[in-house]
Amino acid sequence: MRGVQVGMETALERYLPLPSSVPQRLHEAMHYAVLDGGKRVRPLLAFAAGALFEAEDAELARAAAAVEMIHAYSLVHDDMPCMDDDALRRGKPTVHVRYDEATALLVGDALQSQAFEVLADGRLPPQRQLAMVRVLAQASGSRGMCGGQAIDLASVGRNLSRDELERMHRMKTGALLRASVLLGALAGKALSAHETQALDAYAAAVGLAFQVVDDVLDATADSATLGKTAGKDAADNKPTYVSILGLEASRELAERLRMDAHRALEQFGEQARHLRDIADLIVQRKA
Repeated sequence: MRGVQVGMETALERYLPLPSSVPQRLHEAMHYAVLDGGKRVRPLLAFAAGALFEAEDAELARAAAAVEMIHAYSLVHDDMPCMDDDALRRGKPTVHVRYDEATALLVGDALQSQAFEVLADGRLPPQRQLAMVRVLAQASGSRGMCGGQAIDLASVGRNLSRDELERMHRMKTGALLRASVLLGALAGKALSAHETQALDAYAAAVGLAFQVVDDVLDATADSATLGKTAGKDAADNKPTYVSILGLEASRELAERLRMDAHRALEQFGEQARHLRDIADLIVQRKA
């Protein structure tokens, strides 16, 4: 896993515009937002899924970089005063604090465009290339990540049901994690319906587990450990798994989801060990 994380820094730097090129401030801020931080869970998922289907490293790096750029853009916008208004991300000042709000807005816009440019420049068969662009677009839009964020913003101060909370997080967080898995697999070959169903079940479990653990850590860890402001969900009166289920029940749910992820991969046998390891990493992480 460490090799993928280190390799992604190189790939992301290669696929971003040079920071010295015009407009220099925007390009510098894009590098600031994307590089030198984060667990790179989405690239890890893409590479692990790609290993199941004999994908080439170059195409996996391209797909992983695209999805990580979308993720980074979402964080930049999420931290802005009109959204969650946070000053700390990955242990350093957020983009709108380090630069300014207008630059942060443009960084997110530019990273979204850059992600699709990177993905479209691959060397895979056109039909599979198109399928990958569609997967990432759907995961990023109103039926995925952006829609989940809209629901999140509209839910402040409300008492959501568990089903409503789950739907929000399957869109806001889970959709892009699912896209990471599918993009990695599609970089290797076209998927059968049975294989897609299994990967979907795995991605649904790890995507929800990721958010449940995030809610637990927000309630139990400090800002230095998290690299972002701890306790902010409670301070902002946002519904979370901890506020709805309680701390211990949330931890138990995360563990059940980890086992669901393992079961979803049974048909792939030992070849899926990296995907299993990532499910364990997501649930057992401390930050």
